Amino acid sequence: MLNFFERVLQHPQFYRQFTCGQSLITAFNCPMEARLMQSRFADLWTQYNYLFYVIDGEKTWHTAKGAYHIGKDSCVFVRKGGFILEQIMDTGFCVVLFFIPDAFICETLQARSKPLAAHQRHYEPVMLLESSEKLKGFFLSMSAYFAEKQDPDPSLLELKFRELVLNIADNPVNQELLSYFCSLMHEPRGIQLERVMEDNFCFNLKLDIYAELSNRSLSAFKRDFEKTFGTTPGKWLLEKRLQHARILLNNRDKSVSDAAFESGFESPSHFSRAFKSRFGQSPATLKGNAS
Repeated sequence: MLNFFERVLQHPQFYRQFTCGQSLITAFNCPMEARLMQSRFADLWTQYNYLFYVIDGEKTWHTAKGAYHIGKDSCVFVRKGGFILEQIMDTGFCVVLFFIPDAFICETLQARSKPLAAHQRHYEPVMLLESSEKLKGFFLSMSAYFAEKQDPDPSLLELKFRELVLNIADNPVNQELLSYFCSLMHEPRGIQLERVMEDNFCFNLKLDIYAELSNRSLSAFKRDFEKTFGTTPGKWLLEKRLQHARILLNNRDKSVSDAAFESGFESPSHFSRAFKSRFGQSPATLKGNAS
């Protein structure tokens, strides 16, 4: 899978970029030729949450929890992790985009005079926000920076990032995102680890990426994983992916190749070998019996 954040960094000819510190970036693009991919689907992941406002165009985000079609005038927050981006091939996509690390969100909200109240523990990977006039105005004001030849001062960019987070926190309509923000600040690390794994097990990510998504070193990730799940990451991922693939084959109109791809396996052949070893029959046999 490709790193979405790094792909944006690698294409300054399509994305006018402003950095703030080592981990924040904004980008703005419009023309059809400014694309992350040439095919309809792209497997991507990012170590940072990102938030964007769609000025024009449409795309679909496919996650472990479902598909989210995003169009014009949408304001969207996407949690860090894996996703499959579906390109609508005959349209451009024009956005103002912010990558926002967990630490920056927490630091900004800790300075807020009114603390956030927890609401729920369920957070969608993709959250649609209320496109209030204040928020629309904020994003449109940011687009003006891209028309300037000179980059804005980093201290001004940092203020704009903080303004964005605080604007969202001041709107009680966005309860799901506010709850997620609250979890970043107060949730036990074991629960955060469980959420990262449940939301991303079906993507073909390496263990060091899972560690990064859970804000841990690789060694700490492995240690905490075994403490939380009672098994190794490799064994847990294999079992979780096989069970997910069996559901796809039994209950949905999925081919063996589709089931392998959507369950995070490297190849259909690897999937078939692992499936037969675990369940005693090949995925093709199971699918034939279910038909």
